[in-house]
Amino acid sequence: PEDVKSLRSVINPHISRIRNIGIMAHIDAGKTTTTERMLYYSGYIRTLGDVDDGDTVTDFMVQERERGITIQSAAVTFDWKDHRINLIDTPGHVDFTVEVERCLRVLDGAVAVFDASAGVEAQTLTVWRQADKHQIPRICFLNKMDKNRASFMYAVESIKQKLKTKPLLLQVPIGEAKTFRGLVDVVTKEQIIWKPTSDLDDGKIFEQKPLLEADNPNLFQEVQDARNTLIEQVKTILLKVADLDDEFAELVLGEYSENFDLIPSDKLQSAIRRVTLAQKAVPVLCGSALKNKGVQPLLDAITMYLPAPNERSYEFLQWYKDDLCALAFKVLHDKCRGPLVFIRVYSGSLKPQSAVYNINKSCTERMSRLLLPFADQQIEIPLLTPGNIALTVGLKQSATGDTIVSSKASAVAAARQAGRGAGGEQRSTSDVESLLLAGVEIPEPVFFCTIEPPSMAKQQDLDNALSCLQREDPSLKVKLDPDTGQTILCGMGELHIEIIHDRIKREYGIETYLGPLQIAYRETILNAAQATGKRSELGDKRHFVTTELEVRPRLVDRAMTKPVIQYAESVIEVLPEELQGAVENGITNSCIQGPLLGFPVQDIDVTVQSLTMHPDTSHTMVSACVSRCLQKALKKAGIQILEPLMNLEITVSEDHLSAALADLAQRRGSIQEIQSRQDNRVVVAAVPLAEMMGYSTVLRSLTSGSATFTLELASYQALNSQEQSALLQRRMGLV
Repeated sequence: PEDVKSLRSVINPHISRIRNIGIMAHIDAGKTTTTERMLYYSGYIRTLGDVDDGDTVTDFMVQERERGITIQSAAVTFDWKDHRINLIDTPGHVDFTVEVERCLRVLDGAVAVFDASAGVEAQTLTVWRQADKHQIPRICFLNKMDKNRASFMYAVESIKQKLKTKPLLLQVPIGEAKTFRGLVDVVTKEQIIWKPTSDLDDGKIFEQKPLLEADNPNLFQEVQDARNTLIEQVKTILLKVADLDDEFAELVLGEYSENFDLIPSDKLQSAIRRVTLAQKAVPVLCGSALKNKGVQPLLDAITMYLPAPNERSYEFLQWYKDDLCALAFKVLHDKCRGPLVFIRVYSGSLKPQSAVYNINKSCTERMSRLLLPFADQQIEIPLLTPGNIALTVGLKQSATGDTIVSSKASAVAAARQAGRGAGGEQRSTSDVESLLLAGVEIPEPVFFCTIEPPSMAKQQDLDNALSCLQREDPSLKVKLDPDTGQTILCGMGELHIEIIHDRIKREYGIETYLGPLQIAYRETILNAAQATGKRSELGDKRHFVTTELEVRPRLVDRAMTKPVIQYAESVIEVLPEELQGAVENGITNSCIQGPLLGFPVQDIDVTVQSLTMHPDTSHTMVSACVSRCLQKALKKAGIQILEPLMNLEITVSEDHLSAALADLAQRRGSIQEIQSRQDNRVVVAAVPLAEMMGYSTVLRSLTSGSATFTLELASYQALNSQEQSALLQRRMGLV
């Protein structure tokens, strides 16, 4: 198409003109519609899509179109007034916080979209906190100004109170609800009015002219006051923050102290930009994306007030100097071309046909092509420079969240730099690794269920589908149950597993059956114990192995899934190195399934007291013997079941508080604190996951849908003997 030609000529725009931004919002604030309008006005789509009809560009997975929620972040590239905007769509549902975290690593700035009639909702708070953690400058867009109960001032107040931030009003709406027809730019005092000529009007044409007192005296006064307040706010912030230059504050206090009207717009704009980038305040704009009003000024604000990639500093970059460092932040599977990996380059550059090194997988791969993403279409490019985002074809191993560098040597050099530390002290290997990585940590899954194909003939297809899905979404884990041979899915939440199930059917055409959702318990031991194991081939003197192992409960540094393995002096002296691997294999395999219920064993120390064998004995036999011996020792030691304990945070109104608390008391919940947040209460509690199944439905009915909650894994705690025997009976089908 015509629009793409301009792209080719600006394949690698100057870094100062790039904006990598995300749109964060509560589920129904109108995020996807806002995105769609941005693409339309920038000339990238010819017709307007509407989420309610399910035909938008960025929600290109079928489940998203059906559910009306955005799950996978599609990155879309478009140009607006000499700037390149890479828009990363972020999910707004609590089951997808891993996905949100990952997107935030890729963004330099964000637009928070709010429903002007609802103000700040709970999910926005969660994402806002994550954005604070990653120090991302933001601007706010009060959407749905045409709704019946829309109130500009209420929404602004809600931002101030709930998000604890300073809103800078850059616009004043003209009319509200049904009468909303435009806005006034507070900085330039220009009014922008959309006069729809018909129902089919797309909002591309609007009238922009200076606001005169004669037009509307009340509005004129309101804008005048808003501008003076804005100038005062910006001046105060600049004076307070020592490291921001206060050239603007000097103008306000000096030359223009008598008459703020004369302060030039460009001076005010650059001051607003400095304050926004320092995250000391948040510019606020308004409009109605569905009614095609206010989106073009929002695009202007993105280019004007959000940072370019070189205005953000990333900790991990200091170890790479100008060498390549990039993050694979998304993997999609294309039927023809195989895996497509979305990459953000932080430093250095990438060319097609070049070999790169993946730190997380410790492997070298070659990419064949680089493509610029436009939701479902892609344009091939010859080079990718820092700050840019593109799709790569040909990376077979890389998964979501992996860090990509130019070569193994480059990774080693960076590790050497990071290993020295600031004061010259040596850092541990695991610390060094986390310093080098551009990705985010992935929490352990807490739910699991079995998944079965309709017939054994489809098992191979299912395995293939699951391995693709795991690369796209590392928070999904897949394993085999060695006893039953069933495939097990482990995920972050109920909705997470449901959507995976759905995708297998949609994208891979396999009808699968899910077993009941279960909780990922762990096992540990109560006492120390010893056991001996013997293994010999029947009637064959040459193949035998005997071993003696001791297990002890670990008292310090708990919550480690891997066993700590030690060897008695006598064993170390005679054990060849290649056999050590076989022994450790046997021990690790034995810990994958505990003796009581088959859950992973954690918090144990294992000592190999003795090991004798015939020189011809195979490694597999050694592993099998050690494994069996350890199972024996674990049984002797007495098994304790550990259950996942969750941090629960409920945001609930005062009048529903007692109902929510009474319900928590029945769920073995211990309440840690109750905070006040405006009219709402925030209950912070620790609750066993077993008690939280189906909680969202219960909470919704208890509070008439007004409360929201977030859950994350805190730790594993021991079950008491009563609960443990009840669980055993349930698992054995006695209850």
